[in-house]
Amino acid sequence: ERMYKFKMFLIFIVLVCVFDRVDAFIKEVPLLGRVIYLDAGHGGVDPGAYYKDIYEEDINLSITLKLRDSLEKLGAVVYLTRDGDYDLSTPNAYLRKRSDLGNRAKMINESSADIYLSLHLNASSNTSWKGAQAFYDDINEENVELAKIFQDAFNKNLNSNRTIKEISNLYMYKNIKKPGLLLELGFISNPNERYLLRQNWYQDKVVRVLSNCLIEIFN
Repeated sequence: ERMYKFKMFLIFIVLVCVFDRVDAFIKEVPLLGRVIYLDAGHGGVDPGAYYKDIYEEDINLSITLKLRDSLEKLGAVVYLTRDGDYDLSTPNAYLRKRSDLGNRAKMINESSADIYLSLHLNASSNTSWKGAQAFYDDINEENVELAKIFQDAFNKNLNSNRTIKEISNLYMYKNIKKPGLLLELGFISNPNERYLLRQNWYQDKVVRVLSNCLIEIFN
């Protein structure tokens, strides 16, 4: 009987150790098994919004690549529509921009993505406008709830005071069937935000906010 109790005690200790390690592992990779598609807006002949020699396409891509690295460390499988300075238009397409947007939507639709995030910067003739903002379409019912999570995080962590906004007439997003959002991460036309968006430490902060939103969504 003593031997039996001793063996049961050893088994208990082993199980505790195993479960502790599993629990620790799960905490380290909270996005394990999730598939996320990241779309860095613009690229190639399409620079997006710009100010002098500062181009939206470059900042979009820089943040996207950093976000990919962050999400992969958290266990996610991450796909990109672009990982360099190019667009996605079909060669010799008559309407190059429409071709680019259509191909991005097709890539996302044909993937196994659980969610997509299309990363952009905003611009306005009013240089005082600032703040990151989440845009959603009504293709998927959950998109509005996803937008609320991101917007709440933007307002708490990125000095934004904006509200979510529905989009219904943008070609790319009305053709994407997967859940996801268009995220405008700040205004390139605002001097202070333009400065921040070019700083590595601020881009890292944006990446942390986006990563934490995804952890919240999937957990």
